[in-house]
Amino acid sequence: MGKEQSFGPPSLMTSLPEDIIVDILARVSRCNYPTLSLVSKHFRSLVASPEIYARRSLLGCTEHYLYFVLYDRDNGYHRWYILNWKANSNSRFVLIPSLPHIPYDGSFVAVGSRIYVFGGTNKHNMTTSALTIDCRSHTVQPLPSMPVPLYYATADIINGRIYVVGNRNYYHREKTMVVFNTETQTWEEPAIIEPDIELDYMDYGCVVMADKLYTRDVHNSFVYDPKKNKWETDEMLDRKVWNNACVVDDILYYFDCDEKSLREYDPKQRCWGVVKGVEELWAKTRLAWWSKTVSYGGRLALFCNFKEEERKQEICCAEISLERRQGGETWGQVEFCGHVLTGNFILAKKPLALML
Repeated sequence: MGKEQSFGPPSLMTSLPEDIIVDILARVSRCNYPTLSLVSKHFRSLVASPEIYARRSLLGCTEHYLYFVLYDRDNGYHRWYILNWKANSNSRFVLIPSLPHIPYDGSFVAVGSRIYVFGGTNKHNMTTSALTIDCRSHTVQPLPSMPVPLYYATADIINGRIYVVGNRNYYHREKTMVVFNTETQTWEEPAIIEPDIELDYMDYGCVVMADKLYTRDVHNSFVYDPKKNKWETDEMLDRKVWNNACVVDDILYYFDCDEKSLREYDPKQRCWGVVKGVEELWAKTRLAWWSKTVSYGGRLALFCNFKEEERKQEICCAEISLERRQGGETWGQVEFCGHVLTGNFILAKKPLALML
């Protein structure tokens, strides 16, 4: 973290009782914690302690943070970044140097204040590695190895269980699912679940709606019901090639780069719609060649990539609030839209939203 700063004689704050100091620090925005940790070892310990995050929650001072895995094409690394979110054009990605390189094409899930990372490839070899990242202290802990290595895996959580489905090998026909219990921190039995339906190449992500897992391959959309341990197709979902979607209030949203529209899918009504009121974005996103969405705090963040030069990419972000109006129409309000990163980077996976 660097050398501790010298502030001369102990300040009034450091002479206060411990619970008062915790109460004061809990009210400070978490983006200032790296600076506070330089004050002293005591402060460094406090800003990473469970007590301060419990107090933040009690005081209603928790904040939403977006975590990303960016692929640095110049160095060939996948690294973790956090978006230093500001309500102006100064929002920017910040590297988290304490976190290690991430295996290529691993799957990630946010659970509480932690991120779970499973599988992928490391130096061209498929791996069974599994780990968890404590986003309060940005430290890593290993987890029990996966029962089987999975490639091009996708994952999400339902009722404390993380469902990871992916390829058993580099060919895309053999699909396997494994389930990790976040309460017991163990892999559940049976160790390997073979889907009872044929799945092809899967790199489109997945979402959870009404305790069911929704995903797709290059041809079809699928729904997995954990209670029945059964996979089914969804012909209505197949009408759109949705990918990198997110869910807000059990409605699926994704940005259609070809048609330049923010689309929604209601699983109860089994119908597609288009979010209205955000047409101002289309002029700004007309050259986008991919997009990813993430939900947080009832809002939606849309990230688009623009290719400026051969080795230079630009990533822009739009924050959108959503309103479901009478009659079933959804209207959006663009709260922020601006540039957040320029460089030879690729946003490798859908962002993760955490409340800290």
